[in-house]
Amino acid sequence: MDALDEKANGGPPMEVEEIVSVHDHEAFAAKHMPDLGHEVKDFQVFTWRLTNWKKLEKKITSPEFECGGHKWRILLFPFGNSNAPPNDTVSVYLDYADPKRAPEGWHACAQFALVISNIHDPTIYTVSHAHHRFIAEECDWGFTRFSELRKLFSVQDGHSRPTIEDESADVSVFVRVLEDPTGVLWHNFVNYDSKKETGYVGLKNQGATCYMNSLLQSLYCTRYFRKAVYQIPTEDDHPTESVPLALQRVFYHLQTSDQPVGTTELTKSFGWKSLDSFLQHDVQEFNRVLQDKLESKMKGTKAEGAIQKLFVGKMKSYIKCVNVDFESSRIEEFNDIQLNVKGMKNLYESFKDYVAVETLDGENKYMAEGYGLQEAKKGIIFQSFPPVLHLQLKRFEYDIQRDTMVKINDRHEFPFEIDLNEFLDETADRSQPWVYKLHGVLVHSGDLHGGHYFALIKPDRETRWLKFDDDRVTPVTDREVLEENYGGEVMNGMVPPMQRNQVRAMKRFTNAYMLVYIRESAIDEVLAPWKDEDTPAHLSRYTFKGLDGISLSHDPSERRLEEERLQMEAKKREREEQHLYLTAKVITDQTFSEHEGFDLATFDERNWPATDLPSFRVLKNEPYSTFKSRVAQHFNYPENQIRLWVLVNRQNKTVRPDTHIPENEPQLTVEAIRNTMAVRQQNDLRLYLDIIPDPSHPEIPPGSIMIFLKHFDIANQKLTGVGKVYVPRASKVSDLIPIINERMRWTPDTPLKLYEAGGEIKPGMIELMKPKLTFTQSEIQDGDIICFQVDMNEKELHDFEAQGMYSNPVQYYDFLQNRVMILFKPKFEETDQDHPEFHLTLSKKQNYDVMSAKVGERLNWDPIKLRFTTTHSNGTPKSVLKRSLNQSIQEIMSPTYVNPQTTVILYEKLDVSIVELETKRSLKVIWTGIHNKEESAHPFLLPKTSSVHDLAVELAKQIKLTPTGTGKIRIFEVSKDGKTQKEFTGSEMIGNIPDPVELYAEEIPQEELEADDADKVISVFHFSKEVSRTHGVPFRFVVKPGEKFSETKKRLQARIGVSDKDFAKYRFALIQAATFKQPSYIEDEDTIYDHKFAPEDVLGLDHVDKSGKTRTGAGEKAIVIRG
Repeated sequence: MDALDEKANGGPPMEVEEIVSVHDHEAFAAKHMPDLGHEVKDFQVFTWRLTNWKKLEKKITSPEFECGGHKWRILLFPFGNSNAPPNDTVSVYLDYADPKRAPEGWHACAQFALVISNIHDPTIYTVSHAHHRFIAEECDWGFTRFSELRKLFSVQDGHSRPTIEDESADVSVFVRVLEDPTGVLWHNFVNYDSKKETGYVGLKNQGATCYMNSLLQSLYCTRYFRKAVYQIPTEDDHPTESVPLALQRVFYHLQTSDQPVGTTELTKSFGWKSLDSFLQHDVQEFNRVLQDKLESKMKGTKAEGAIQKLFVGKMKSYIKCVNVDFESSRIEEFNDIQLNVKGMKNLYESFKDYVAVETLDGENKYMAEGYGLQEAKKGIIFQSFPPVLHLQLKRFEYDIQRDTMVKINDRHEFPFEIDLNEFLDETADRSQPWVYKLHGVLVHSGDLHGGHYFALIKPDRETRWLKFDDDRVTPVTDREVLEENYGGEVMNGMVPPMQRNQVRAMKRFTNAYMLVYIRESAIDEVLAPWKDEDTPAHLSRYTFKGLDGISLSHDPSERRLEEERLQMEAKKREREEQHLYLTAKVITDQTFSEHEGFDLATFDERNWPATDLPSFRVLKNEPYSTFKSRVAQHFNYPENQIRLWVLVNRQNKTVRPDTHIPENEPQLTVEAIRNTMAVRQQNDLRLYLDIIPDPSHPEIPPGSIMIFLKHFDIANQKLTGVGKVYVPRASKVSDLIPIINERMRWTPDTPLKLYEAGGEIKPGMIELMKPKLTFTQSEIQDGDIICFQVDMNEKELHDFEAQGMYSNPVQYYDFLQNRVMILFKPKFEETDQDHPEFHLTLSKKQNYDVMSAKVGERLNWDPIKLRFTTTHSNGTPKSVLKRSLNQSIQEIMSPTYVNPQTTVILYEKLDVSIVELETKRSLKVIWTGIHNKEESAHPFLLPKTSSVHDLAVELAKQIKLTPTGTGKIRIFEVSKDGKTQKEFTGSEMIGNIPDPVELYAEEIPQEELEADDADKVISVFHFSKEVSRTHGVPFRFVVKPGEKFSETKKRLQARIGVSDKDFAKYRFALIQAATFKQPSYIEDEDTIYDHKFAPEDVLGLDHVDKSGKTRTGAGEKAIVIRG
């Protein structure tokens, strides 16, 4: 029975005070069935009058009624259908009347309210509401604990009569059958087939690669781009070393597979190690770096120029004088446009803001060559937009006050169609309209520190909008594309009912951050129908060898593809026929002996992987005799020497053999066994293989029970299965001792202690047995487990415990109950022999000291010189663990809101004791010298009470200052946006500097020290193309009054020590934080001193990053693609 947990869906039944009659159907539904935001296909109310309540059957169904083209009925358990005491509650459900006659694959989405009301006064009632997707496997839904019977039979506060009066009541159901235009409303996605439902497949997530998956799906659906990627010659490449081939293979599999496609080969071709894949990066930067890499590989091939043609447009930045005929302008190419969200209502306003004209007047007049200071207009205008327009919505911005990156979740609307004509220069080509159609929406759900990415894409004119969410592709409605991704509050301020509170919170944080528009006149070319010849021959399935027919290719990459394809086809066939089969898993004495855990095997434990058992895929209608024959053959036994027992889930959640399968019923099928003998099980049939020692006497001795034995080996701290034994129910527990000693080949008088493991108590519970009681008195039944250990004296046991070992099975079972698998990774180093990545099994009750001892043992490193850091769900460092707290593993692991399968802890191998570290501070300072170049890194371990000035003194002993320089050192941090220095005064205590911190130091130049009151000292930083793509280390620079920029440049060049050849490629821009404008590039005749510098205004040096130290925001690593 599919009961609905009242907490999860619909809340407890409501005793209602406001007077609404059950007979007033519209008003009643309006009050008790909130609008879920879906179109209603049909609404019906059905009422069923019941009398003689106390004489009703335990389970009854109402007459059928129709709603929305489906037949329904009420299913009622007048005295409850739960584990609660009988006669305690009423259980009531909405039941799909005849699911067996419904067409295959049927479903119905219904919102409903179930009501029990007084037959004389319809304003006295108890009601609960819910919604559900009714399918063959879940064809009834409702409330197991609808109401306590006593409440229904007694008069409640504010009422004059009980709900059930004179043993009579009306049971009503209000049903709204809802439209399901996508076919996936409230779908549980069990056995969902993306390819079958949408024609597309998803991409597997490697950890935090959903940001990459969403972009790859967008690029894949841009068919012109896919075709261009296929045109890069890769026949001789290896996929893990060649980005083009790896991408071709991902695209090819997306085209041909019916399963989600992996991207491991692709990330390996990028040169990424595992941790890189698990860091969420900026999609815009990933897109740029990937396209740069592909563009370089396309040179000299048929694909050359494809990226330029598809994605590159032109814009003009200009300054035009108002009163004289003078204009300074520069034309630049762009791959995408970054648009402001903050303060902008919609996309149109963002474009208006982008091209807004600024007036330079008053003190801010423009120095026009030959004309002196002039009033001028400054702005940007587009010359052309590309066929495929990538718009980056600036959802992530640097907050100056907080010195951190923040996510902007404001509402920002975007349309299915936009005309960009008005944003073009008057000289632009207008022979075709500049109308763009929305093709893709890339969405981020979460906050700055993590979250989830998915893509909404309309692959062509005919195909509907689809949601590409990692490995799943589903159809979506227009509302899901637009309204649900605008951000901001829910439109009508009402939370969709019956959804957890977190949905409300997430709703606000789910919004579009990248839009893909395609020019309408280019759609037929960009999204042209795919032809077979567009796929390169070396990726396709077969090579033909004349009249000899088809053979597998000799080329290893083609052969591998062919093998993969055959495997995928076999899997597809298997899936299509899945409903005809079930899986039988067989426990043997061998698997039992190797199993270290509860029960005979692990099946559904949350913190531990399932046991790898011999499994058989069996046709449901296969006769048992045929199946048994297969099992016997598989394990090399004669058929008459094996007996199979069915395992069931007991009420205490243990899984144990219950009864053996009868041999004398020729009609018995495997499905009948599953359905009748293993009633509490769901998908598979779990069996135990019982080997009969003497086939001539196969009968089980009458009055006996089958008991499984486990040995707890104290010395080796292991729990091992040692088979089973049949014992008479009436015999004593102590009678087992000689049997065990003989089996273990111990002397007959070896003293033993026996424990019942997880009997009818609860799983994981274990208690000492009384030897003088019989098995019946000890409540032992078929399939129970008895655990034994050699009895030892107190001193021996104390010695084991002193070594941190478990001295009895009770303690060891407690360890099993609390065991967790933790993955340890090096924090800073790449994984290698000295810094391995490894798993350890620990108990949640163990503490920091035990953990560090075990890690120290694994690494062969002194535990006192190990430091540990916890991680966020995306694998990034969270906080350093303090040894002094000696927390339990449980405390170290929690709180974990995402509940990942594996907890990841990062380790550092230190040269000093962490005890010393707790009184001292370990810091690394990067020295940039006099010329703003990262020259060297210097580690320090100083008392926490040392000042930054003390740190500078220590640093001075390790570096070389300029002989004729100032001899002064500045220690600073870099602001989160990478644009300015945050200088220390020198008096700060290093123990108070927040962790983690990146410290830099430079020699203060003579020029800065000698600057007078007339000079300005400004901040200068390095970036590449986009202001957000900062790199290198920012520095300070003196600006002098009246100096033309041509002269300023010479001093800049001397300050950073760059060659003439490299410096010639530099461009210079003024960045004004307050206006959020694009950078204003500076000409030689400009005098930047005349600019009224606000504290956050900076000078930017635009040049290629040769440092590999790109910052893209909150301390992120740069994305590097090597292959």
